[in-house]
Amino acid sequence: MEHKLIHFFAELMYFYFKLAAMDYTFDISLKTRTIFFTILEDLSLEQLTTIPSGFSNTIFWNIKHVVITQQLLIYGLSDLPMAVSEAEIKEYRKGSKPISTITNEDILLLKKQLLSTLEQTKKDYTNQLFKTYSEYTVSTKSSLRNVEEALEFNNVHEGIHLGYILAMKKAI
Repeated sequence: MEHKLIHFFAELMYFYFKLAAMDYTFDISLKTRTIFFTILEDLSLEQLTTIPSGFSNTIFWNIKHVVITQQLLIYGLSDLPMAVSEAEIKEYRKGSKPISTITNEDILLLKKQLLSTLEQTKKDYTNQLFKTYSEYTVSTKSSLRNVEEALEFNNVHEGIHLGYILAMKKAI
């Protein structure tokens, strides 16, 4: 009995140390998502949906793409239900291009998704929902082997798209 109790507390301590380490990862993600939210607030529908010269996507597409990618990397590869539709995935996944007309309702949905998907991910991580993960090699040739690595890589991915968006803002 004593051995089981020691093992239980060791696992509990490990989980809390891991959770504390992930707080920084979630904080970075929230800050990036807040910047995206502000961009959606500050730019007009026309600015959000214009493809600037030298670019292949819009600001709206880039922001929606990061939400879709986060869902695919975190939930899809963990074999858990995603908070986005199959149609959204098809339209905004890696390799896609802007094809549909964007409305103010689409912008409102994206604003909601920016924060709700992140809040849900943190809640699900805290509640230890991520039990399995299918290893995946990203375009930088790094292999993601677990949800923690996926969360950290997701911040890199969102940072790359933030850079694109800031450059696009100057070009429109």
